[in-house]
Amino acid sequence: MSISTSRRRSLWVIVAAATLTVMAGAILGPVVPRIQDELGVSGTAAGLIITAHGGVIVLASPLMGSLVDRVGPRRPFVAGLFVYGVGGGAGLVIDSFVPLLLSRVVLGIGTAAVYTAITVLIYELYEGQSMERALGYRSGANSAGAAVWPLVGGAAGAVAWNLPFGVYFVAVPLGLVAVLTIPETRDGAADGDGSDASAALPARVRATLAVFRRQPALLPVYLLYFGANALLYAIVVFYPQFLPEVGVSSSLAISLYLAANGTAGGVSAAVYDRLLNRAGRATLVGVAFLLWVLGFGAATVVGTAVTAMVPVVLFGLGVGLVFPSTFAWVEQFAPPDRQGQFSAYVASFGYTGQFLSPLLFGPLVPLVGVRGVFAVAAVAAGVAALALAAATRRS
Repeated sequence: MSISTSRRRSLWVIVAAATLTVMAGAILGPVVPRIQDELGVSGTAAGLIITAHGGVIVLASPLMGSLVDRVGPRRPFVAGLFVYGVGGGAGLVIDSFVPLLLSRVVLGIGTAAVYTAITVLIYELYEGQSMERALGYRSGANSAGAAVWPLVGGAAGAVAWNLPFGVYFVAVPLGLVAVLTIPETRDGAADGDGSDASAALPARVRATLAVFRRQPALLPVYLLYFGANALLYAIVVFYPQFLPEVGVSSSLAISLYLAANGTAGGVSAAVYDRLLNRAGRATLVGVAFLLWVLGFGAATVVGTAVTAMVPVVLFGLGVGLVFPSTFAWVEQFAPPDRQGQFSAYVASFGYTGQFLSPLLFGPLVPLVGVRGVFAVAAVAAGVAALALAAATRRS
């Protein structure tokens, strides 16, 4: 199905915004060691600067999902871009740990709005093969952002440790473009019916649980996204700490490895809809798990700057298969009138994974070293692959 010119313009704005949801954490990856030194904090605390916004997204996303269901995705999308720019850019003028964490709270609120609105915009503006392609582009944009923004962050970080925070301001002009290009997707979206807001909380909880009972596959989909993001941020947070072991220490050089991870994900996501014509979603996700096992396993043994590129490429290829599969499954299983709510849970689970990643893996570093973290991640991916295979066999 072809996409009209106006819908194509909207798609490119959506794609550009999708790169920002990744930039929220990825642009700071190359400067983790410098943040640690400049603020005088531990590696785990420096990692929290990257992932703290994720904790806010976990809490804010369900609220944003309900808002999107009431008023449509356009206005939360546009407003979220402005909040994102202000919250992220504030780090440019902050030089102490606690205020910087607070600015990441504001960033998290903006990211939650943008992330959820993007998903519902795609569901409502496109359909059929066009939607599958748009989801692939969205995931490809995420991966492209994971490739480009670390390079920008690494280059900016070579000038000043806090200069990468200034890049967040790019969301403000994008918000102005969105005002002109993103259409309302629902008649009467400005008013909404208010049913979700006026319903008693226990009734809403019961209704939500009823959906999970009717669609038991939803929870494994969310857990898949949680795990994928936890493993992704094991790369973002701990690979820069590992690379000095193979002679890579500058922020710009580190950014090349994170960029390779994102580029690989962009390649697999860009061809996702074509791969889907050859294999089912479960098969593609199974392939991703195997790529992750191989990638993390390789990270435990690589010894040169060149071979250290292999693990991040393998992991990135898997990400480009898992992310669009997750969004497509949610669109398939969630009630049509509650897409905002259930797509918001994707963000909540994903950013929970990002937020908890340094807390889960960080304590392992003193015990088994950074390479040991990757060994544990390889085992986790292997267990997930076996669980998927067993579930597929039963279904």
